[in-house]
Amino acid sequence: MAVTTGDLRPTSATWRTPLVIIVCGCAIALLSFGPRSSLGFFVQPMSLEFAWGRDIFGLAIALQNLLWGLGQPIAGAIADRFGLLRVMIVGALLYAVGLLLMRYSTTSLSLDISAGVLIGFGLSGSSFNLVLAAFSKLLPPERRGIALGAGTAAGSFGQFLFAPFGVALIDNFGWQTALVVFSALMLLILPLSLALATPPAATTNAPAADQQSFKTALAEAFGHRSYVLLVLGFFTCGFQLAFITIHLPAFLADRGIPASTGGWVVAAIGLFNIIGSLGVGWLQTFFPKRYLLSVIYFTRALATVAFISLPITPFSAIAFGAVSGLLWLSSVPPTSALVALMFGTRWFSTLYGFAFVSHQVGGFLGVWLGGVAFEKFGSYTPIWWLSILFGVLSALINLPIVEAPVARPVAQPA
Repeated sequence: MAVTTGDLRPTSATWRTPLVIIVCGCAIALLSFGPRSSLGFFVQPMSLEFAWGRDIFGLAIALQNLLWGLGQPIAGAIADRFGLLRVMIVGALLYAVGLLLMRYSTTSLSLDISAGVLIGFGLSGSSFNLVLAAFSKLLPPERRGIALGAGTAAGSFGQFLFAPFGVALIDNFGWQTALVVFSALMLLILPLSLALATPPAATTNAPAADQQSFKTALAEAFGHRSYVLLVLGFFTCGFQLAFITIHLPAFLADRGIPASTGGWVVAAIGLFNIIGSLGVGWLQTFFPKRYLLSVIYFTRALATVAFISLPITPFSAIAFGAVSGLLWLSSVPPTSALVALMFGTRWFSTLYGFAFVSHQVGGFLGVWLGGVAFEKFGSYTPIWWLSILFGVLSALINLPIVEAPVARPVAQPA
């Protein structure tokens, strides 16, 4: 199947209109992001049943975040070279198996393998990151901004749906049944991924400027100052999001907030993130993306200061969820758009994947240090303040980014 990059008229798949691609991609983002954003609600029931400390569950989810990040550039490189479809199918199957085996995990090692290794690698092959890569490759430039925002917002809508849904399943049927249901739902990604199939690199009629080798693309990216700054700033996003996703429900429960309220706090994050992601996807067509990123990170820091400094009540918790939601994944559209702007779409999945490694290393530390801090100090306070510090630093790091395509000589070294 011959497809020109950015052309939506494949010779043998005329059903794949822009609307079909966007709808199916958003559905995949919704399904893949939902369960992993709800795993924080399994901390208490599983820890109580197996007498685990929060550091044990925290390590498994931290491992998940790390392997999701490390697997992302590998999955992206395979998708760039051989097409996205097979990568997404394998990822969805690993994700489903990981959730199913998590239901039978009774030891810390089995939890690390299921929730950590299998789900982590499953996410690297089926998450919204590859959806955004498919949008960048299959959609024309004038539609990419809003499509990237929609794909990110769809992941947030998955969080909005799965948080109260997961709590209801746990309360009424037990955490074991909830995991089985989540596992079955991941199989829906298999048919949906057909709409996002991208052609192998050999059949892509890309411009000559995009005909780069893998090594040349990496050397160019990591020798580019703006890309390095973007990658460093993305670390904070992962640290903050992963810490809040996993530890906020327990943090609220420790202060007497019911689990049902915690579910609605996480749901509020997902709901308001739809507004934030779509809004930033639209704003980035009018304002410099580096300024949007700086405002996002700095506002997160301010919101966290206000949340931990004021009394914790159901109202303040939901308000924090709403504000956090506006800023939650809103950093993803400008980050992914900057990667495409700097280097084109030929190796987009790979280069965005390496940026995502930084994001997930931050996620690993956020989840793991949250569990360690609680077991050592009986409080999450040190991690809250570390999150604030990282937010301020990332706000500063993004300001010097240059928003322009990388300058390429006519003759590139091998």
